Amino acid sequence: MKMIVLNWRSLAFVMALPLAACGSGDTARYLIDAPVVAAGETRVSVRTVELRDVSLPTHASGTSILVRDVDGALRPLGDAEWADDPERAVTGTLAQLIDERSSATVAAEPWPLLDGPSARLDVRIDKMLANASGVFEITGQAAVSAVDGRPRERVERFAIAVPVTELTAAAVTDAQGRALVALSDALIGLLR
Repeated sequence: MKMIVLNWRSLAFVMALPLAACGSGDTARYLIDAPVVAAGETRVSVRTVELRDVSLPTHASGTSILVRDVDGALRPLGDAEWADDPERAVTGTLAQLIDERSSATVAAEPWPLLDGPSARLDVRIDKMLANASGVFEITGQAAVSAVDGRPRERVERFAIAVPVTELTAAAVTDAQGRALVALSDALIGLLR
C-alpha cells in the first residue's frame, strides 16, 4: 500500500480546487447604490424614523439583474449580478438617503438606540426593473406609523419612473440609483 504525503502547500491547493470551480471570474457585480446628490435637507415632523426592511418582489430580490424585454419576459442582463442582497442594499440605501435628505435621523431596523423611534416607515415594492423601452420603474406602497402621535398615519402608493440611457448593467444600475433618490424624496413627503 502506497501512502500519499501532502505538505501544507499541496493541501491548500487541493482544498482550493473545488472553490475555484464554483464561480466564474467573468461575472461582473454591481452595487445597489444612489448617486451623490446635492445636499438639501427637507424639514419633517418627526425626529427619528425606523425604516423597516424593504419588501421586494421575487424578480428584484435575486442576484441577477433582470430587464423586461419587448415581449414582457424578464431576462438576465448578461452575466451581471448584484454584489449584495438586494433587500438589504435597497433598505440601507433608502435609510441613508432619507437620513441625509431630511431633518430626521433614520436607521434601518432593528432600531439601534434605547429610546425608540418617533415613527416607522414600511416600504413594499411591487415592481423594480428596467424595461426595453428605456424606463426604470419602481412601484409599490409605503406606510407611515406614528409612535408618538406624529406624523399622521397613512398608506400611500408610489410610482417612480426614470430614463435608462442604454440596456447595460452600468446604465441600469445608474437608473436604479436615480429612482431610489426619487423614491426617498417621495417617502420624505410622507414624513412631513
